[in-house]
Amino acid sequence: MEIITFSAIKGGVGKTTLTFNYGEWLANKGYNVLLIDSDHQCSLTQTYDIYKETGTIASIFSKDSDEVEIIELHKNLSIIPASMKLDTINNELQTRANKELLMYMWTSDNYDKLKKYDYILIDTHPDFSTVTQNMIAISDFVFSPIEPSEYGFISKSNLELRMTQLKQDVINVESRQSFVTAELKFIGNRIKHNTKSSHEFVKQMEKDPRTIALIPEREIFNKTSLNHEPLVVMEKKKSATQQMRKFFNDIDQTFDTFTKQKA
Repeated sequence: MEIITFSAIKGGVGKTTLTFNYGEWLANKGYNVLLIDSDHQCSLTQTYDIYKETGTIASIFSKDSDEVEIIELHKNLSIIPASMKLDTINNELQTRANKELLMYMWTSDNYDKLKKYDYILIDTHPDFSTVTQNMIAISDFVFSPIEPSEYGFISKSNLELRMTQLKQDVINVESRQSFVTAELKFIGNRIKHNTKSSHEFVKQMEKDPRTIALIPEREIFNKTSLNHEPLVVMEKKKSATQQMRKFFNDIDQTFDTFTKQKA
């Protein structure tokens, strides 16, 4: 089982779209995949037309008696839905002991249920809140999408600094080893190749060996979560143009690169 969290300090960089499409791609390849939506905006959950108030991921962080529900979406793909209460719950967590390790403990307690999954993909809110830290603490990788902008590089630096601090803070007091072992990887996303700023952005991203993909701006990609239709479904339609099919092939190679990352 490999756990990947999609995280970024800046919003609107394509985290949910990447999580949605990569999860569907993995499931289509025959992997057993669990999606976890830890964003109180519930975008990934609502992409699957799920609207729940009980049995959500909020149960892991609150003191209610609801059990978390793992919902099967289709063959090879399931989801733990998000809750709009997560924002409020996050504030309440600040006085809890081991507040960054609640998800870690739940995962350990429910390992027999989770071990059947080849991949767990986690969508997060664009922040570094306690809930997001919990997701990073259980992860093998953190994939962070970055857009071509000054703010994109600022958010990249912020995430690096905060992950370093989290690794230093969340340690086993006996072994002095950190509970946080996730490797940070970057994805250049929504790149417009006909602009000077995008060319400079690509140069800078290529200098960082942790960059695993550079994804061009395509409206079809942006619309997948909005239309609730992943690329693997669109690709099978005979109406796809030659340009679209090239993009499908490029994304297939990109997701294959994601899958070849090893913890």
